[in-house]
Amino acid sequence: MLRQTPWLERSFNFDFPAGLYPCLLERLRGTPARVEEMVYGIDELLLRRKQDNGWSVKEQIGHFTDLEPLHEGRLDDFIAGKQMLRAADMLNKESHAANHNDRPLEILLQNFRHARMTFVSRLENADDSLVVSTSLHPRLQSLMRMVDMIYFTCEHDDHHLAKIRALIIHPLPS
Repeated sequence: MLRQTPWLERSFNFDFPAGLYPCLLERLRGTPARVEEMVYGIDELLLRRKQDNGWSVKEQIGHFTDLEPLHEGRLDDFIAGKQMLRAADMLNKESHAANHNDRPLEILLQNFRHARMTFVSRLENADDSLVVSTSLHPRLQSLMRMVDMIYFTCEHDDHHLAKIRALIIHPLPS
């Protein structure tokens, strides 16, 4: 099976029509349900297990919540008409320090669902001019529309969902 391309090695094309915005909102809205379905009934030891110095399933889920303030902040940047979007912490210090493995799975899932639905509800109220407004993404050094930022977020969600799936399907031997 092909190995997943590391996130920082990914490149993106933002040449799709802005009319995909409603579909992208559905992807964002659906991520909490997708992760909940994936981890339902999974043994706690498997949820906490790490492979190849990566994050565990619980840490991946916690990372989703850790990034919601960045997404909200970038939405604020678009609303404010900023020329450059705020930068992500590429070291993921918050996720590394959060001890997500020590938290109950139900709390991690609830926190993510709440944060994501708050973000989505703000996006549902965006007018067309905001959806197509542009700002520079600091790491990619590429101009992106707000709809592109939503696509980028969806792709990041799918990146981590694939990591979760791999940890569940191909666990290390006990």
